[in-house]
Amino acid sequence: MAEDKLKIVVFGAFGAGKTTLIKTLDPQSKHVEADGVGGSTTIALDFGKVEVNGRHVYLFGTPGQERFEFAREIIGKGMDGAILLVDATCPFDEFVRHLYDSLTGSHIPFVVMINKYEEVGAQPAALKKHMGGVPVHTISAKNRQVAFNTLCTFVATLPHGHGHVDHTI
Repeated sequence: MAEDKLKIVVFGAFGAGKTTLIKTLDPQSKHVEADGVGGSTTIALDFGKVEVNGRHVYLFGTPGQERFEFAREIIGKGMDGAILLVDATCPFDEFVRHLYDSLTGSHIPFVVMINKYEEVGAQPAALKKHMGGVPVHTISAKNRQVAFNTLCTFVATLPHGHGHVDHTI
């Protein structure tokens, strides 16, 4: 029997918590970052892997700056599902709208995870209004149990047996 593998790509704006989420789910995860204004930022990708109910889930985090659209397109090829990670302390801006619309138009199953909902100024309810019929969960990217349970819920919705993770990425 072939292994059941899933490629799930994490999208989100700069500072949404993509690297933190992947690092929380897989403490051995890898990432390529550079120092910039406001701290370090992912410039290529994050990569982590976890097992969910016997399924091997490969997590790829994308850069959150608009100028890295080409990297998001490359990383997204062959994905089985996607996570749109949204910072609850930031408004639903044009870039997040672009990511949401792109995922909706791709017909790839995806889930929205609203991060930082517990921080001062967070407005998760205002963000949920923009999400249509997509499943939305409030999480803390720093809380492994909540993040893992939310990932498990999403993975359970994905079809079995067609995983095609391309290890050449």
